[in-house]
Amino acid sequence: MKSLIDLQRKLFPDLLDVIQRRYKILQFIQVLEPIGRRALAGHINMKERLVRSEIDFLNNQALIEVTSKGMHVTNSGYQLLEQLELFMSDLSEFNVLEQQIKDTLNLEHVIITPGNSDEHALVKQELGKTAVDYLHSILVSNQTVAVTGGTSMTAVAEMMRPSNHAVNCLFVPARGGLGERVENQANTICAEMAKKANGDYRLLYVPDPLSEDTYQSIIEEPSVKEILHNIRQANVVVHGIGDALTMAKRRKASEEVLHKIQSGNAVSEAFGYYFDDTGEVIHKVRTVGMQLEDLSKIKSVIAVAGGKSKAKAIHSYFKQGKSSVLITDEAAAKELIKGFSL
Repeated sequence: MKSLIDLQRKLFPDLLDVIQRRYKILQFIQVLEPIGRRALAGHINMKERLVRSEIDFLNNQALIEVTSKGMHVTNSGYQLLEQLELFMSDLSEFNVLEQQIKDTLNLEHVIITPGNSDEHALVKQELGKTAVDYLHSILVSNQTVAVTGGTSMTAVAEMMRPSNHAVNCLFVPARGGLGERVENQANTICAEMAKKANGDYRLLYVPDPLSEDTYQSIIEEPSVKEILHNIRQANVVVHGIGDALTMAKRRKASEEVLHKIQSGNAVSEAFGYYFDDTGEVIHKVRTVGMQLEDLSKIKSVIAVAGGKSKAKAIHSYFKQGKSSVLITDEAAAKELIKGFSL
């Protein structure tokens, strides 16, 4: 059943919405019968015009009967409700998870994809596709998108595609490079996303991290000033969330910094900041690019992170409340819910 739902989510996402709507209408008629159309619309908080259209469909399918006293479910309708019960239970599982995480972390949107990206590369690709779908739903022409590096963001770049309603967009790296594999660096991801979206891009050729003296010198360079202006004027930010110790080692942090991160019980990393499980900053890397305080000025900040191993990092980062959207996978979501109940 679950594999069927996953296929339908990919191939017929609109169909699932229609099924859920008609199932909800049938359920309410069953509970409240006989009931009139206007009263039904009020109970399910749906426009009467849409209710009328769905009732006509259900009536034509002989699933309900419309009488002068009101509507009631037919025998065929009762059988269909019974047959759909398990399917709808599975279908609504993610909706419940999404709502729980949304409410607990105080987010605008949460989107969950099936599977565990720790175990299957295809799940991470689906995570990237979901992020692209959401990005296209909010992006308009001539906007600026800032992106970070990392493996989740690499998956977003791989799944990027053009949008008919969002043309001439500018893609910029949110920060300098990490000295890691080229395909996972923000500059590479930024350029690939721009190319696949038929947009433009700017690159930030700055190492990360930097000493204080080097930082002060670099940010005075005219070319760096220009790209920093573009980054801070971004309309949308898409970023990953890293495990603190893993990211510190990838940055080849000194023994002193590693000790600071470990002794401070740092859990997550984003934008060069290391956070403990309460969201407090344990350590900050001096980096050129977007800073944590810049996020509060940006309309849409989308975090993309999945895998059971990332649950603690996701929870830690969102204690800061700087991002408004989480795109994650089933394994991370279920582990997050466990953490909420502890």
